[in-house]
Amino acid sequence: MYIPWTLKYKPKTLSEVIGNRAAIEKILGWIREWNRGIPKRRALFLHGPPGVGKTVTIEALANDLDMELIESNASDYRTADAVRRIAGRASEYSTLFGKRRLILFDELDGITGSADRGGVRIITEVARKTRCPLVLIANNAYDPRFSTLRRHCLMVEFKKPSKTEIVRHLKRICIHEGIEAEESALRFIAERSGGDVRSAVNDLQALAQGKRRLTYEDVSWLAGRDRKEAIFNVLRMIFYAKDAETSRRAVNMADVDPDMLFEWIYENLPHQIKDPKELAATMDALSKADIYRKRVRTTQDWSLISYFLDLMTAGVTVSWSRRARGWTPFKFPDRIRTLSSGKGERAILSAIGMKIRRRCHISSVRAIKEVIPYLKVIFQNNPEMARGLARWLDLDDSMVRYLSEKD
Repeated sequence: MYIPWTLKYKPKTLSEVIGNRAAIEKILGWIREWNRGIPKRRALFLHGPPGVGKTVTIEALANDLDMELIESNASDYRTADAVRRIAGRASEYSTLFGKRRLILFDELDGITGSADRGGVRIITEVARKTRCPLVLIANNAYDPRFSTLRRHCLMVEFKKPSKTEIVRHLKRICIHEGIEAEESALRFIAERSGGDVRSAVNDLQALAQGKRRLTYEDVSWLAGRDRKEAIFNVLRMIFYAKDAETSRRAVNMADVDPDMLFEWIYENLPHQIKDPKELAATMDALSKADIYRKRVRTTQDWSLISYFLDLMTAGVTVSWSRRARGWTPFKFPDRIRTLSSGKGERAILSAIGMKIRRRCHISSVRAIKEVIPYLKVIFQNNPEMARGLARWLDLDDSMVRYLSEKD
């Protein structure tokens, strides 16, 4: 069975977490406050770059303290109603069997669009009133959307682990895997990771696969490697592998985590597979993989991860004839691009919404949802009417450009 080393060597206890000892001590101090009663700051807000251990720290904390972890990410709480359903579980500090609860709202950066403003508002209410520990995680906690939320949270910053700490972690993995690795090779991988532990472990697994010795020469080619080209090779391996075993191995070569690899596969399936019946079969395998992915997240039963990985790789491979008419280039996942869209677009939408609100006496949220789509049609098809509307609404050049650009 091929399991990504990022999962196989995922920290189970706080002592195994790489770096950020000061942040971990701050978290433990906050938990001790809960043991004495409800603290002044009922919510904890972890922030820092991806791959530095924010989520795994909370999972390890729950494991160490035998707490029931209720974990949700951005896709689970995109609206206020969804947040209310999840927050309802936080109404008690302990479960029926005496375990204390720990609520985790992960990937707050992924909340986008007007509907999500309700989600952020309700999360803020939960942070003020929760009766059990609540943890929030985002890469950028200082996004303007979170300004009110921050005032009700204890802020804890996670920083990139040092190169020495990453090398030490890679050495432990090599010992467990029976690999003799040169110090210079591991230091090179650590340097290239830029402090991203996940990236370093992914690189180590891809380079050491099937080896008993890893030298500097084995890793030095990474310096010029294009990460986008690496994922393209992984996709080719999954879509066009001759057998299921080859497809499974692709997970170990991926330069992204399994969730991101799932998004790449989901995005590119319809473009690579032309036969409707075969496309339906591959999508069925991928939908089953998604079910197991959700179960792993909600139950924290990592024994199910193999079903997720096998279905999204081997399941896809064996579900079609691996014949395609012509060559279709791989595409970056649109769903990820949407979640990663800069705050600049949200800011300009908000600014236009305020202009419409003043003129039309409706809320800016309603203006964004109901008026701006029609404005875009006008600005892209009727320049004369667009000029008149721009003057009437007092739109600046950047707003006019935004409305005039075709999606």
